Amino acid sequence: MYQLEEIEKKASYCLNCKIKPCSNKGCPLNNNIPEFISFVKNRDYKNAYKALCKTTVLPGVCGLICPHQKQCQSACVRGIKGSPVQIGTLESFVFEKSQEEGYCLKDFVDIKTLENPKRVAIIGGGPAGLTAAAFLRVAGLDVTIFEKYDYLGGLLSHGIPDFRLPRKTINTTIQNILDLGIKVKYNQELGKNLALKDLEKDYDAIFLAFGANKSTKMNVKGEELNGVFGGNELLEFNTHPDYSGKTVIVCGGGNVAMDCARTVKKLGAKNVKVVYRRAREQMPAEDKEIECAINEGIEFLFQNNIFEIKGEKKVSSVELIKTELVKKEGDSRLSPVNIPKSNYEIKADYVIMALGSTTDDFVKSLNLELDKWGTIKVDENHRTSRPKIYAGGELARAKGTVAWAARSGRDAAYSIIENLI
Repeated sequence: MYQLEEIEKKASYCLNCKIKPCSNKGCPLNNNIPEFISFVKNRDYKNAYKALCKTTVLPGVCGLICPHQKQCQSACVRGIKGSPVQIGTLESFVFEKSQEEGYCLKDFVDIKTLENPKRVAIIGGGPAGLTAAAFLRVAGLDVTIFEKYDYLGGLLSHGIPDFRLPRKTINTTIQNILDLGIKVKYNQELGKNLALKDLEKDYDAIFLAFGANKSTKMNVKGEELNGVFGGNELLEFNTHPDYSGKTVIVCGGGNVAMDCARTVKKLGAKNVKVVYRRAREQMPAEDKEIECAINEGIEFLFQNNIFEIKGEKKVSSVELIKTELVKKEGDSRLSPVNIPKSNYEIKADYVIMALGSTTDDFVKSLNLELDKWGTIKVDENHRTSRPKIYAGGELARAKGTVAWAARSGRDAAYSIIENLI
């Protein structure tokens, strides 16, 4: 629970800039940050929440897990000569006050009434799908979410550990969205008991938002051994082995790698080592997540790369190689290059690959045009090669944060609304 005195101090620190770089450059959703903070300054928490509801339906979620230091707070004018305004903390506080004071999303949106509303099907109930559903429903459309699990939330529910995002926050957020009048059909999965061709007959538009959660492989020798896992799948299916007394290597530098490392440590692993081929300042994970991991006893091996995973049938050790960072022509970012003869070996029981994600193989069977990365190709309106079908989120190469997925869902919703109404 936040201390009111501390919140008021954080809110008063905001300069209420007219150019709003935090909103216009930093926030993927372009939330009017100075506006909602000005209401917090005046203890008008209801209008602060209302201000957020104009652009987002995930304030409680984004307030907790967005990479604020790399998004809104990185553009804060206060941060030029000192510390930026703690925007995430203030956004999370406003959401908590909405729960405490008993108001929610539907209290601040004007749902249009249409005589014969067009029908929209949304495949996937993660951040992009939920956001699209909300904005479509507010426009008066008949919206149904098709979800492969018996719960909504996508990566919010099964990709982010409880210690970062409490279940209560997720559940309240989802219920707020559904209360707008959105229908849900659970246990519906494309390629199994759900077909696009059938949906095209029954719906006026379809929005694909089921994500791209298949872990990317490193393609090193030994990756097929027992004891090598994909980080995305471990978090999604929660099928962890017994880590008690074991040494676990986590390969990667993003928030998924941090979530895996911290989860494994909390589940009893004796040693958890994060292998990252670049330097700490280049890690895409948030500084606060890295600091939490370090404080929890997780070791970081910066400028190291996995060369080979060794073992007979299961993992017994990992051969690492050190890297140096060099400037390559045409690249703005320093690239890691293996240092010859710097190889060394460490014992390990499990290896978790948290290097990024890609689409499931079944996406190829959807008869949609794909790009060179295997994700669904969309135009500037999020439309696919089939006119009734739109796509968003990581499935359509949106940037890999919750806020960017939500932005993708909102933009797709606006395009569908423009086309149908």
